Amino acid sequence: MAHRIKREFPGITAYFDRHQKRRYRFRKKGFSTEIHGEYGSDDFCRNYERAVRGYRSQEIGAPATKRGTINALIVSYYKSPEFISLKDSTKSTYRREIERLREEHGHRVVKQMKRQHVIKLLESFTDRPSARNNRLRMLRMLMNHSVEIGWTTSNPTTGIKKMRTNANGFHTWTEGELKRFFEYYKAGSVAHTAVMLMLHTACARSDVVKLGWQNLKGGRLQYQRQKTEGVSTVLIDIPLHPELREVLDRLPRDKLTFLETRSGQSRSANGLGTAMRKWCNDAGLSKCAAHGLRKACATRLAEAGATEREIMAWTGHTSPTMVQVYAGKARRGLLADHGFEKLLKNEQGSKFDEPKTKGSTK
Repeated sequence: MAHRIKREFPGITAYFDRHQKRRYRFRKKGFSTEIHGEYGSDDFCRNYERAVRGYRSQEIGAPATKRGTINALIVSYYKSPEFISLKDSTKSTYRREIERLREEHGHRVVKQMKRQHVIKLLESFTDRPSARNNRLRMLRMLMNHSVEIGWTTSNPTTGIKKMRTNANGFHTWTEGELKRFFEYYKAGSVAHTAVMLMLHTACARSDVVKLGWQNLKGGRLQYQRQKTEGVSTVLIDIPLHPELREVLDRLPRDKLTFLETRSGQSRSANGLGTAMRKWCNDAGLSKCAAHGLRKACATRLAEAGATEREIMAWTGHTSPTMVQVYAGKARRGLLADHGFEKLLKNEQGSKFDEPKTKGSTK
C-alpha cells in the first residue's frame, strides 16, 4: 500500500513492490519518476534532485509553448499515462529523439501534418535507416497521442514503412575475438570480469550491473530482467558456469555488485557501455560491443544443441523470434549438420539395399 513520506523530500511516495521491497516514486502534477537508492542516501538525494529538476523544466517549458504545435503535443505526451508508465531508461531514450524533433520542428502545427509532411521530415535520414526508423517511431507515437486527446482525427504516419536495416543487429563475438580480449585483459581486471559475466549468463547491460552475491543461490544465478520488470515477471534461474565461478570467487564478498566502480558505487548500464567501448577499442575489437556477448552466449548454447526454449530460459525472451535472431546462424548450421548426417545414413543404407545385378554370384 502506498503512502506519502512527510519529511525532507516533498512529492515522494513510498510503496512495496511484489517482492515486498520498499520503493520510492516522485509525483507532482502529472510528472512521475522512480527514485532509486536507500531512502536518504547520497544516491537517493541525487536522484531526487534530478527528478525535481525534470519536473521544473517541464513546468517552465509548458506555458511558453504555442497551442496546437508539435512542441505543445510533446509537453502533453510527457504527461500522458503511456509515457509516465515507461521505465526511466526508456524515457531517457525516447526523450533524446523527441527533443531533437522538438528542436527542429517544434513550431509546426499538428493539424496541418499530412503524410507528405511526415515523409519530408524523414528525408534527411535516408542514408541512416536506423535513425530514420527511430524518428518515424517517435512521430507515430506523438501523432497517436494527438488522436487520443482529440487534436486530430487520423495519424499521418499510418502506412509509412520502416527502412530495411541490418537484420543481424549487433555483431556476435567470435571465439577468436573472445580469445584476443582475454589475452589483453587478464583475470582480476574489471574488463575481464564484465565480459565473463555477460558471456556466461546472456545478461543485458541493464541487468549485469545489478548482479551481486545476493543473486547466487546454491550454485545458481537468479535475477529478474529489468526490461520486463513492471510488465511481466521473467525470472532467470540458470546454473553457474565453472569458469565464471572461478572469476567470482576472486571478488571480495563485501562488494555491493560484482562490477562496482572504484568508489564502491553500483555501475550504471550506460557507464558499462562506455567502458566496454573503450576496452574493445583498446584491444583492437572495434566491431565488438556488450550486447554481442549476449548473442555469443545464445550462439554457444545453440551450437551445443540447446533448443529454442532452452535458450529462452537463459536470455529471458518470451518469444522464440528474438532467439532466432540471436542464434539463428548457429541453429541453421546445426540443423544442416543433422540433416547431412541423415543424408549420409540414408545413402549408406541404400547401398546395402541395391538389387543384385544379373550374373552376380553368392
